[in-house]
Amino acid sequence: MDTGETHLTFLGCGSMNEAILSGILAGGLPAAQVTATVRRPERAAELRERHGITVLAGNDDAEANRTAVAGADVVIIGVKPVGVAALLEEISPALPGGAVVISVAAAVSLEMLEAGLPAGQPVIRSMPNTPSKVGRGVVSISAGTSATEATMALAAELLSATGRVVQVPEDQVDAVSAVSGSGPAYAFYLAEAMARAGVELGLDPELSTVLARDTVAGAGYMLAEPGADATALRRGVTSPNGTTEAAIRTFDEQDLPGVIARGARAAAERAAEITAELSAKK
Repeated sequence: MDTGETHLTFLGCGSMNEAILSGILAGGLPAAQVTATVRRPERAAELRERHGITVLAGNDDAEANRTAVAGADVVIIGVKPVGVAALLEEISPALPGGAVVISVAAAVSLEMLEAGLPAGQPVIRSMPNTPSKVGRGVVSISAGTSATEATMALAAELLSATGRVVQVPEDQVDAVSAVSGSGPAYAFYLAEAMARAGVELGLDPELSTVLARDTVAGAGYMLAEPGADATALRRGVTSPNGTTEAAIRTFDEQDLPGVIARGARAAAERAAEITAELSAKK
């Protein structure tokens, strides 16, 4: 699909929306076709200088969000979840009927999004993750009731600049969040634990941190290769009766896979709780 004439508006431009913005601009969309809104004039000036886009500051202009969406083809909502309902109410009168609204706000359901927008507005719920900042992210998209195949294809093309795009039904979003949304923290946690283990074995803390960090990062790159399989890669470095096998055996004895599964379930359950809390505040 040709996105050459598509005008994008980012409502809120924190770290995640800026990561998406950076990827889309790097993918070739002209900065002249992008508008963003933020609260503070200082942040607006920073984004203008860094990306060359139009940025409106809400603290200077009470109509900033409505002005920004008036000519938009795609609107990407990146404000905090608790602020989404008020934002939708604010922009609805100015939103073009065919504009695609993509929300990256965690735990905000399609039902909540559609309830706050005019009937028939194409809506997509997205779940990105932090590696999107370096073009290595995973972004899920889920279709609202008025989102067509063409709508989803447009969203996928735009968001592919940040990494891999997967389409899932909304009832799987909490599971996606538990694996890929929270997943980078699991990898960082592993790197922290590996670094501490190295120190306990007598390594200098700085050296141990470098070893753990670069090992986890390098393994991640290997996993990103086409056709890579985690099980095959693990077996490839696990020689029979060797040092790695001793470590893996200990992990299995301590039920590390079960610990990770229980952690992911806790993350998914908390995501559902947050959605319920947001719905109750409507």
